[in-house]
Parts: sequence; structure tokens; C-alpha cells
Amino acid sequence: QIDKYLYAMRLSDETLLDVMARFRREMKNGLSRDFNPTATVKMLPTFVRSIPDGSEKGDFIALDLGGSYFRILRVKVSHEKKQTVQMESEIYNTPEDIMHGSGTRLFDHVAECLGDFMEKQQIKDKKLPVGFTFSFPCRQSKLDEGFLITWTKRFKASGVEGADVVRLLNKAIKKRGDYDADIMAVVNDTVGTMMTCGFDDQRCEVGLIIGTGTNACYMEEMRHIDLVEGDEGRMCINTEWGAFGDDGSLEDIRTEFDREIDRGSLNPGKQLFEKMVSGLYMGELVRLILVKMAKEGLLFEGRITPELLTKGKFETKHVSAIEKSKEGLNKAKEILTRLGVEPSHEDCIAVQHVCTIVSFRSANLVASTLGAILNQLRDNKGVGRLRTTVGVDGSLYKMHPQYARRLHKTTRRLVPDSEVRFLLSESGSGKGAAMVTAVAYRLAEQHRLIDETLAEFKLTHEQLLQVKKRMRAEMEAGLKKKTHDTAKVKMLPTFVRSTPDGTENGDFLALDLGGTNFRVLLVKIRSGKRRTVEMHNKIYAIPIEVMQGTGEELFDHIVTCISDFLDYMGIKGARLPLGFTFSFPCKQTSLDAGILLNWTKGFKATDCEGEDVVYLLREGIKRREEFDLDVVAVVNDTVGTMMTCAYEDPNCEIGLIVGTGSNACYMEEMRNIEMVDGEQGRMCVNTEWGAFGDNGCLDDIRTIYDKAVDDFSLNAGKQRYEKMISGMYLGEIVRNILIDFTKRGFLFRGQISETLKTRHIFETKFLSQIERLALLQVRTILQQLGLNSTCDDSIIVKTVCGAVSRRAAQLCGAGMAAIVDKIRENRGLERLEITVGPSSPTVLVCFHSFSRIMHQTVKDLAPNCDVTFLLSEDGSGKGAALITAVGCRLREAEQ
Repeated sequence: QIDKYLYAMRLSDETLLDVMARFRREMKNGLSRDFNPTATVKMLPTFVRSIPDGSEKGDFIALDLGGSYFRILRVKVSHEKKQTVQMESEIYNTPEDIMHGSGTRLFDHVAECLGDFMEKQQIKDKKLPVGFTFSFPCRQSKLDEGFLITWTKRFKASGVEGADVVRLLNKAIKKRGDYDADIMAVVNDTVGTMMTCGFDDQRCEVGLIIGTGTNACYMEEMRHIDLVEGDEGRMCINTEWGAFGDDGSLEDIRTEFDREIDRGSLNPGKQLFEKMVSGLYMGELVRLILVKMAKEGLLFEGRITPELLTKGKFETKHVSAIEKSKEGLNKAKEILTRLGVEPSHEDCIAVQHVCTIVSFRSANLVASTLGAILNQLRDNKGVGRLRTTVGVDGSLYKMHPQYARRLHKTTRRLVPDSEVRFLLSESGSGKGAAMVTAVAYRLAEQHRLIDETLAEFKLTHEQLLQVKKRMRAEMEAGLKKKTHDTAKVKMLPTFVRSTPDGTENGDFLALDLGGTNFRVLLVKIRSGKRRTVEMHNKIYAIPIEVMQGTGEELFDHIVTCISDFLDYMGIKGARLPLGFTFSFPCKQTSLDAGILLNWTKGFKATDCEGEDVVYLLREGIKRREEFDLDVVAVVNDTVGTMMTCAYEDPNCEIGLIVGTGSNACYMEEMRNIEMVDGEQGRMCVNTEWGAFGDNGCLDDIRTIYDKAVDDFSLNAGKQRYEKMISGMYLGEIVRNILIDFTKRGFLFRGQISETLKTRHIFETKFLSQIERLALLQVRTILQQLGLNSTCDDSIIVKTVCGAVSRRAAQLCGAGMAAIVDKIRENRGLERLEITVGPSSPTVLVCFHSFSRIMHQTVKDLAPNCDVTFLLSEDGSGKGAALITAVGCRLREAEQ
């Protein structure tokens, strides 16, 4: 009979799935920029971006205002063996007249209670961070402000809607003047609940309240939140689902009793979903049903008493009592008797049944809206099965004997492909507010320390001018006879006296040795109207045992590779002119003689330093007795790069390499090169600028991380400038910073993985990728490196990469500015137009930001020079062939 009477309150799974789909649509509208203004489910961003990671610590105060009473807690989070939380709290009353009075009175009351609490705790002299749980819909644009959208539940204080509650509270505290508080976060109670539970279970990503009111929050992907800038990471969204249905979307399932409740409420037409499910209204719903049934003679033999007709006489706690399995019927009798209706046993059974139908409907409706959130999480993660935890709080969920069980059961039925753990929030949302504050406090502190550390990588205009000035001084020292021997920047003459003029012609071989790969090329240069360069090449690896073995082994390996290439091309018979790109510091006495000063970049072959590398190569060819070659030129890779570019742009008189290593060369006036006789014309000088700073002149800008990288390198104390700007080392600098940050607890939960301890794990290509990718992809890269990173970690890693590569680009730009200004002064020009040829497989190409910042720095530091950067496609190999061609041309001219 009752079932028939209340059939509209019994919802089938089909209806519930339909409600679930409707709510999912509402969520989508609330998240979208276009539909949010008219959406009923507001989906408010909370600016809480992560759940506790277990490293929070400190002493915090939490305020919890949202129901009929108001709680203040002191939460101490400490780290002895494991994280422990110590809490003390006081409950203060919020009288009706204050809830309905003016906003000023309400916040004065809160400030007064807080003062009383601090007095009792004897902490009035401390300025503790405060987390404010405020359980009403607020618009936030940052963590520490919240503009009240509308009051809900029993509150109606004037002058608060549309105002920032943090400001109002701060004002009230200031007015008192007897203590100070630092309100760091305003948190919705659902968020507080999620955080409280997230402290115990890292998988918790949904907060749910079913008490006086009802609401839920969950961790949403930033890319779906139109109202907040950025697509990186996640943010907790406060759904404010109590307002679901305010646009009429639940009319088909609302009953006459729901409508009557709404008419008699403080906020008619608002929070319609909440009025169907939450504790504030449930007892009243049952009362209205009982009155109507009694009027129709279906209960109490038609008896109706003044008590039964009084609003609020039948409370939700009565519903809970009546539904207890054992003493429920006795409780029903007791409660109904107090209302003056003399209930029969049948009446008690009937009333119990009404209570069950009303509370069961509530659990079913909450299960369907929660189901929509779970499906959203599952789709966000792109997984088949979702494993997650829902943190729950609220008097109805806690006190009602059957509610929790029913909610869990229906939820699992509606979303069968989710494994959901429901976690009861033991200490309410207050502890959660303290956790949010703790996280905010930790992040603020962390950001401060990170910024402080990375500030050392930010170079001012003055510092960069200093670097330019010092580079210029070092260059001068290297060019002069009397200081050349002690100079660190060697300024080596290359005996390359001119760039190509376009008449070069012939077939040339080129070798390119400068890293872990060795290239042999055949370059066919054709002059005439349509100048062409045709290239064939093969790349050979140089095993580490050859790089670090004897000189004979190294050159035998090189000759073997040449032999293979000549066979491959079928040109073993011809005695071709050969150019040898040798990318190590060499002292040249002529175009075809170069004495190796010292190995760099990981090479260590014995019996080579101090020897002429052309002689070593010729000896290797003799030992093999298979073919003969005419070695015309030994060339540094920077010079090769310059020549390649100069072939396309005659204005190119500077070569730059920022790859594994770094170096530059440029056309210097012969009169300034004291190491070579003759005053006329120009010669290309190989600066070997990587060694800039080896005399300590850069110590004021080197960081502890640069020193660490240097100390552990193969050539400690050498090539210091190179170690701050080139590819081989940037990743190492980053790795050292990351280790330090991890030790200090800013990263990877303080766990230093084996990967992070591995040298050179961070290849420079990762840096360039990390710098320009979205965070999700950064996480993937870090995961490939075995670094399990959270979103916050990825942001920090990205910042570090940016800081290191930015400084590298600026330092490189400062060096380049010194060179272009020197050329301009050499030629006595007001303005200089010049082209720089940077080679291609370099840091420059990987990092588009690198070249941009470098260009900008050159512009800032050498304002009278117009510098163009022309990327050389085929690098230094083709350059070596061109130098050989130029060499052959000049040799023929002499003959």
C-alpha cells in the first residue's frame, strides 16, 4: 500500500542511469567557458592542485564553518619515524540570530572564537598559518580568496554574498588587534574531506559530504577546466551538486513533497537536489508524507496532532533511529508517541517503511551523481577499470544505520567497472583544511627556496656585459705573442686565409672526427653558373676502448673506416685531395699541419698530444699500404662550419658550434695575429673559447652545480665555459640540481632513484624536449628515465631545464657579442653586418628557445652589429672539402 502510495520515490536503475547521464552533462557545462555562466552545477575550481604527499609538516590552525556549530582545530603534523598528526579542537556555537544577522557580526563572532581558542592554546603571540573550511559555494581565483556565491543550508547573513570571505575575516581579526593570523587557504568542506582521507590513502581523489547539506569534489584534469589558465596537471573541482536540478532538469522525479519542502525553505527554487537527499530536509520530508497519509486515513486512524503539523518536529536523527534493524520499531513508537499520535504496531511498521523509502531514495540519487564523477575520472585516465578512493563525511552517512551500505551497493551496481573504496573521514574536514594549508605552506616555502636556488642562473644585463668584456680581454691575450703561452683562450691561427669565392671545382674527400661518430665524405664540387655540391657519406662508430686506447689504434681504426668507404664508393685507385676536420684544440703551423694540444670531449688516446695529427694520419695510411691520399688541410669543425655557410653567404665570417662541445672561429686581421708573420689580409682564428674561465675569471657566476659537474668530468678544471653552455654538460647540470632538490625534499617525494645517480642520464635532447612539451609528455620522458614524477615534479623539472638552458644561451650570446664587436672595431665601422654559421646537430637546433635567447643577448650586448645566423645544413664535413678546394685553388695559383 505504502509502496503504491510512494511509488514516485522508488527509482529504477534505468532512471538512476538516466540521472547519472544528466549529471555528467551538467558537469561538462559547468566546466566549459561558454556554458558555465548559465550552468546550475557550478563546478568551481578550488586551486587545490595536489593531495598530501606525506612530506607536510608544521603547526596549523583550521576553522570549520558550515553547519549549526563552528569548530576550531590546532593540527600539528610532525615527522619522527612516520608522519603523525596531533589535533586539539574546540566547538563553538553559532546562534540563530548571528546566522541571520549581518555579515560583520558573523565574522566578528568567528574572530572572537578564534581569539578565545588561541588564548586557551597560548599561541596568541604566534602567527600560525590558518586553513578556513567554509562550506558554501565560493568563486576562487586563488587558494586564499573565496567570493561567496550564495548562502545555503540555514545561513542568511547579510552583506556577505559576492564578498571575499577571507577579506571579511581578516578585517574582523585586524579590528580586534590582539592576535595575528595568516589565512593561507579557504577550502570547501568536501575538499577538506578529500584531503583528510588523502592523507591516509594517496589514491583518494573524490570528496563526498552527506550531512546537513550534500556536495562532492574530485580531481579533474586541468585541460578540461576552461575557467583556469593552463592545461598542465590536475585541480580539485568543487561541483556544488546541491544545485543540480535548479534549472528544472529533475522535475520528472521530484514529488509533491519535494515541492512543498522547497516552498517552505529559506531559499525557494535553489539547491533542489540537496533538498531531495540531505539531512537538513529528510526528517521534514517524512513528516510531510505522514501528515498527508494521516489526512487520508492511511495512518494513525486519521488522527492529526498539532505536534505532527509543526515544521521541524520530525528530525533526521529520528529517521536514523527508526531504521535501526533491532530497536527501530520501539524507537518509532517512542517518537510517534511524543508527537501525540497513538501509533498501532501497524502504524510503526508503516512509518518505518516510509523512512526507508525516503532515505533509500537519497542514497540512490547520491550514487548516481557519484557514478557520473567516477566515470569522468575513468575516462580522464583512459583506463578500463578505475581504482580509486572516495573520502566521505557528514552526519547522515555516519549516523544512519543503513545509509552507507546502500550507497556503496548502488554505486557498485551503477558503475560496475570501478573498484571504489569508501573511506570515512574520521576527523571531519578540519584536518583536511589544515592539510590544504600544509600543502600550500610546503609549496610556498618550496617555491621560495627553488626560486632562490635558480636565481643564481639568472644573469643580469650587467653580468652579461662583464662576461663579454672578459671574453674580449682573454681573446686579446691569446692573440698577443707575449701572453699567448699563458692565455686560456688560445686563439689558434688556422691558416685558412679566405672563404670560398665560388670558383672551387673537383672531387674531394673529407674526414670528420670530433665526437663518438666519425664521418667519411666524398664531396663533388662543381663551379659555374649552377654551383652544385654533391655529397656521399658514411658514418662509423668509434668504440670507447679506441677513444681511450693508444694513438696507433685510433688512427688504424680511422684508416680502416676510410678504406671501407673507398671500397663502398669504388674509388680506391684515385689519389684524392683530402680535408681532415679534427675538432680538438690544435696548434697549426701551416694548413696541412696541426699539433694536438690536448684531447677534449672524452677522448684520451695515448701518444697523440703534442704530435702532428696529419703526420699520424699519413703514417696510418702508410701502415695499411692500400691506397694513397693527398692530405691538403687539417681543419677545426668550427672553421668547417664557417666555410660551409660562407659558400652560401659570402658575408659569413664567423663559425659557431654549440653541440657536444662549444667553440667559435672568425676572420681576424693578420696584423692582430702576432703568432703568424705577415700583416696583410685576414686569417681565420679558432678561438677555442671552451677554455674561457679556466683562469677563474668566471668564478663569480659559476654555481655549486657547475663546480660539481666540473669536478666529476674527465678534464676537471678545464673547458669551464664549455661546461656551462654545451650539450655534453647541460644535462649533467640539470641532474645535479635535481639530485639536490630531491635531497631537499622538493622532488620525487625525496627518493633519489638509481637513475638519478647515473651520470649523463639526462641527455641534452631530453632537456630540449622537456622545455617545450606539455607536462603530460614531460612525465612520460621522466618515466622513461625511471623517475616516477607527479605533476608538481614535472613543473619543477621543466623550470630547472628552462633556467639552465636560458643561462647557457645568454653566456653563449655574450661570447658571440665579444667577437662581433671586435670585428666591427677591427674594421673601424659604425655598424657591422655579419653572418654567423652555426652548425646543425646542435643545442641550437634542438632548443628553439636557445637560439632565440642567444640572438637577443647578442643584440642587447652588441647593439651596433646586425648579426644573422645562417644554419649550416651539412656541417663541418662539407666545410673541410671546401677548405681543401680553396687550398688546392691557392696552391695552383702559387705554382
